[in-house]
Amino acid sequence: MTGSPPHGGPPSGLAAVSTALLAMSRRLEVRDVLRTIVVSARELLDAEYAALGVPDDHGGFAQFVVDGISAEQWRRIGPLPRQHGILAAMLHEGGPERLADVRKDPRFEGWPAAHPEMSDFLGMPVRDGDETLGALFLANKRGPRGFTDEDQELLSLLAQHAAIALTNAHLYERSRELTIAEERSRLAHELHDAVSQKLFSLRLTAQAAATLVDRDPARAKDELQQVAALAAEAADELRAAVTELRPAALDEDGLVATLRTHVHVLDRAHTAHVTFTCDGVRALPAPQEEALLRVAQEALHNALRHSDGDRVEVTLARTPAGGAVLKVLDTGKGFDPRTVRRAGRHLGLVSMRDRASGVGGRLTVHSEPGRGTTIEMEVPGG
Repeated sequence: MTGSPPHGGPPSGLAAVSTALLAMSRRLEVRDVLRTIVVSARELLDAEYAALGVPDDHGGFAQFVVDGISAEQWRRIGPLPRQHGILAAMLHEGGPERLADVRKDPRFEGWPAAHPEMSDFLGMPVRDGDETLGALFLANKRGPRGFTDEDQELLSLLAQHAAIALTNAHLYERSRELTIAEERSRLAHELHDAVSQKLFSLRLTAQAAATLVDRDPARAKDELQQVAALAAEAADELRAAVTELRPAALDEDGLVATLRTHVHVLDRAHTAHVTFTCDGVRALPAPQEEALLRVAQEALHNALRHSDGDRVEVTLARTPAGGAVLKVLDTGKGFDPRTVRRAGRHLGLVSMRDRASGVGGRLTVHSEPGRGTTIEMEVPGG
């Protein structure tokens, strides 16, 4: 950043630098941090291309994020690069690299056919103490001079803050993993205590029924009815425990993609036609996405198992306030909402309402005998 600032005001690039650093510090997910670092670096240094590679332990990259290249071009380039040449130097020697023409460097080993042509190059390792977290580099500075000393100083500053942001993101994800592991352990104990007791009672009751079949058929019938009731309770408790586990696909792909895949699988598995449409929904906080997915799964289960309808429609739309509204509509037999206490237990409505209220949302049920059912859940913006 050269030149003197106007009297009484900050340097012209200071606001952009501040914005970039704040953007990095506000991200919690590693993939979001990586993307923010790359975009910020390319914009601040006015380069045509930028990339950030996170090394693995096998000579390759665990993650490699680029900016300035289209998705189609990136696909045609092929596999991720290996740790060789100038990338290896930044990763293993730990110093910056500034080259007037990367193609003339003796360490340059060529590019795949679809790779864009690059000339001037500026690279910087992202380090946390003695550990190299990644290699950040830019290519093709816009302008006649190429990358300058000031550009290198700015990229060094970005790399230092990138290391902090990445370290915090890794700590956040590790903390979340530990929390999930603890929750899974808790649920495993609950599952063992609750369901195993039900199954034990179920086995004893079934044995009693078997001994009564010949000498007291009426009592045997009562015992078999108890068997059915215990089996239903065990199934309910098992499903309740299992659905508490957050699906990995939700963390990896987000709500929209996970819900679309789930609906596609159900559509293939059932005779009813199951569809999914989405309108402008952006990423939501993780608790809201999980609650929406769980309610959708419960409502779909009910519609496909109990409604006897030939069509189930799932829609997810963005609200004017930036939240989301989920609707699961079936064309089945419906029910009388005045019997909601009985239906609520049968259809899991109480659980769905608890999930909605737990994330500041609301759940409504519209149903009428012979006219199908619509479950609607709305959550506020994050």
